[in-house]
Amino acid sequence: MDFSGKVVAITGGASGIGAALAAGFLGKGAKVAVLDLGPERVEETANHLRCAGYCCDVTREPQLTETIREISRNLGSIDIFVSNAGSFASQPDHAASATNEVWAQNWSLHVMAHVYAARALLPEMIARRSGHFVNITSAAGLLNQIGDAAYSATKHAAVSFAESLAITHRSDGIGVSVVCPQYVATPLIGLNASDAVNHESLLTAEQVAGDILDGVADGRFLILPHPQVAEYARSRARNHEQWIKGMVRLRSRMEGEMGTSDIRDFYKLL
Repeated sequence: MDFSGKVVAITGGASGIGAALAAGFLGKGAKVAVLDLGPERVEETANHLRCAGYCCDVTREPQLTETIREISRNLGSIDIFVSNAGSFASQPDHAASATNEVWAQNWSLHVMAHVYAARALLPEMIARRSGHFVNITSAAGLLNQIGDAAYSATKHAAVSFAESLAITHRSDGIGVSVVCPQYVATPLIGLNASDAVNHESLLTAEQVAGDILDGVADGRFLILPHPQVAEYARSRARNHEQWIKGMVRLRSRMEGEMGTSDIRDFYKLL
C-alpha cells in the first residue's frame, strides 16, 4: 500500500505508539488526524507534528462517530483507522479482584472502541471497496498478561474481533491488521526510549511504529514487533497444559526475584 495522500486516523495518538505512528504516516505523505483525551495533549502533539488533532473519548460511541464524521469532512474519507488507545493497571489481589468499573473500562476501551470505529466506517468502506483497520492489541491477546486478568481477557477479545473483521470483509476489499507487541517503552508503563537501551525485550515506540507501517504496507494481518511471540503462541497451542505450567513458573520467578508482580516491571525478566 502506498500511504501518499491517504487519510489516517489514530486513537491514543497524542503520545507513545500513536504519536510515533502519526509521525511515520506523515513522513510517507499521508494526511493524519490524532485522537486522544485531553485537549492540551492533543493540541501539543498536533502542533508539533503539523497534523489535525481531535479531543475524543473513544469509549463513547456518539462522540467517536461524530469525530469520524468531522475528520471525513475536513480531510476526506478515512482510508486507515488505527485503534491504538489503551490502558492497564495491575490487579490489586487475586485474578478477579479488579473492580467492575476496571473491567468495564477495559472492555469499553480495548473492545467496544474498535467496534464503534468499525460500525461508523464499514458502510462507506464497503461501498467504495477499500479501507484498512489497524487494531493495536498486545501479545497478551495471543498469550496472557500475568497480573492483569481484565487486560488479558479484553485483549483476547480484541484479537478475535479483528479476526472477524478480516474474515467477513476481506472480500469487500477491506484490509485488517492486528498488532501484538510485548513491552514497549511508552508513557503507558512509565518508560521512555532511553529505558529501552539496555533491555533487548523492550522496544521503543518508533521501532514498533516502523514495524506497523511495514506490515500495513504489505497487507499483513498479524504484525508482531516482537517476533518471538509467534513461537510462544505455537508452544501454547501445541501443549496448553505445559504452557500454563511455564507461566506459573514465570510468575513465581518474578515475585521471587523482584518481590512484585507489577506488570510495569515484567519486561526485565524477558
